Amino acid sequence: MLNDNRAAIREKAATLETAFRNAGALHVESDALLPADTLLDLYGEDIRARAYVTQDPVLGERMLRPDFTVPIVERHMSEGAEPARYCYNGSVWRKQDAGSQKASEFIQVGFELFDRTDPAVADAEVFALFREILPDDLTVGTGDIGILRAAIAGLTTSDKRRAALLRHSWRPTRFRQLLDRFGGKTAPIASRVDLIKAAKTDGIDTLIKSSGKFLGLRSKAEVHARIESLINDVNEPSLPSGELAVIEAILNLDCTAIQAVKKLHELQSDLPAIAGAIAVFETRLAALSKHGVDVDTLAFEGSYGLTSMEYYDGFVFGFQRGEQVIASGGRYDALTSVLGNGRDIAAVGGVIRPDLLLGVA
Repeated sequence: MLNDNRAAIREKAATLETAFRNAGALHVESDALLPADTLLDLYGEDIRARAYVTQDPVLGERMLRPDFTVPIVERHMSEGAEPARYCYNGSVWRKQDAGSQKASEFIQVGFELFDRTDPAVADAEVFALFREILPDDLTVGTGDIGILRAAIAGLTTSDKRRAALLRHSWRPTRFRQLLDRFGGKTAPIASRVDLIKAAKTDGIDTLIKSSGKFLGLRSKAEVHARIESLINDVNEPSLPSGELAVIEAILNLDCTAIQAVKKLHELQSDLPAIAGAIAVFETRLAALSKHGVDVDTLAFEGSYGLTSMEYYDGFVFGFQRGEQVIASGGRYDALTSVLGNGRDIAAVGGVIRPDLLLGVA
């Protein structure tokens, strides 16, 4: 990238930061090298493929900052007052696939709002702020992961199966595989059937003993627990077809926000657990209207954000030019609970890529 492009990007970033400051945000900084264990606990070992990791002889394993949200949340949960608005402007680093033309280092300018008073109103404030400072030629998309999560929580199945579906909800292929298996649409894996049959016939301890020497990292107790879990799972009744249909209908929503509300109300009779999430959705739309957003034309997708917004658990939004996501954001209440050492708070925010906004990435 040429120096004049970097200068233009920094200038645009400063302009965006000023807009966030004018909206009441306090500018905050973050270390570029973050403790790797925190990020690994959040995202698992998968993040090593996307982030730069190094070993410091004093500090231990460190990770170049892949985004600002985690350190901002940690800072707020340890010392911040409520409500609070923060903004930031700086580089993040992410590995790219071989041959990719995407930048490994780029600037993010972001805004985060911590306020438990009325989350739906806070969602509307953040979205309206981004809409105000971004150009009108961008395509706008919205979704609400909270509706899908509420539907999963209301399924007639075991806590373990609900937890598995929630954990994999941002992995569409795996999520649908689990839905098909739990719904009885796919046949059990043959090797797993044989394993369960042998465990029931001979007993788990006998099966483990006859399998030979342990070669992996799991202990005997862990293997025993896993086989026991598989036996319990195979005895689980299939998910009701009506509830499965509701999940599919939510994921397939692709319409305006107002139309989505109507369709969700129609689904509510088959899965009453989504009623609360629908009410939040309606409150948010009313708040958006007060900010001048035309909710009659606002695009909504039931699966929006499920492939790229891993820690979001509620309202999500994005502004695109073609296939490029210029800005994105959403609600991440659960993340504050994980990082808050027993405390949690409603939180929503978003980021803008000034290089993509300028078209000089």
